[in-house]
Amino acid sequence: MSVRTIAGLLVRVLWALFIAQVLASFLVDLPYDYWVGWLPLVAAVALRIVLNRTEQRPAAPAARDAVEVEPPVVGAWSALNSPADKVPSHGTHALGQTYAIDIVAESETRPRPAFAALWPVARRNRAFPAFGAPLLAAGDATVVHADDRLRDHLSRNSLPALPYFLLVEGVFRSLGGPRHIIGNHVVLDLGDGVYAMYAHLQRGSLRVRAGDRVTAGQPIARCGNSGNSTEPHLHFQLMDGPDPRTARGIPFTWRGVGVPAGGETFTVGAGAYSA
Repeated sequence: MSVRTIAGLLVRVLWALFIAQVLASFLVDLPYDYWVGWLPLVAAVALRIVLNRTEQRPAAPAARDAVEVEPPVVGAWSALNSPADKVPSHGTHALGQTYAIDIVAESETRPRPAFAALWPVARRNRAFPAFGAPLLAAGDATVVHADDRLRDHLSRNSLPALPYFLLVEGVFRSLGGPRHIIGNHVVLDLGDGVYAMYAHLQRGSLRVRAGDRVTAGQPIARCGNSGNSTEPHLHFQLMDGPDPRTARGIPFTWRGVGVPAGGETFTVGAGAYSA
């Protein structure tokens, strides 16, 4: 077991100790001064900061041609953060995000709620057409990682909710590590050193597990709102390795779609995979 793994486990133990003390304080008088109970929290935060700063960060990927894969969705969708507008698309090369894209579903019968200035502060996920939408394998592949145990939280697409999302949730998810940022996710090995990651999946929606073989267009999960996400959407990226903590991003293009720019709506027909 590596030093980093042991340190990561220690962070979780310290968090558990702090939470246990908080809960116990409602039932009994703790036999020490109040400030002592905060020491595990301070130690956990300090250790996580050290781990984050010493974690190996992948350098900017070398220039290479885009890899063509199948679109991971069907129907009408719009792009948000996109490598068609800037690289790195999310402002960082970390977690293999250099060429990542965020997309949201569009629907004429159930329009996507607009960003709210004041009210409602948060919305239920069912208000968004992306929530629960099927996600499809971008090619024939082997599943190398699959995780869908994290909860789907309410939307954060309002002005009052953004400070909470950035200053509270963002900090705690960073302390929890990459899994809590990416949320529920699946990683596919497409071959030739190319891996596709789908992030922010719906809890309990995975239809595959590590080791499974999938074919292009096969449903593998549903779109959700887990992890560091303001509303239900799909975060999609290609990487040169299966672990986003050490992988570097790879440019992609979706067959028949290309790389949609931010604000651009595109449609993938239901028969795209049967041609």
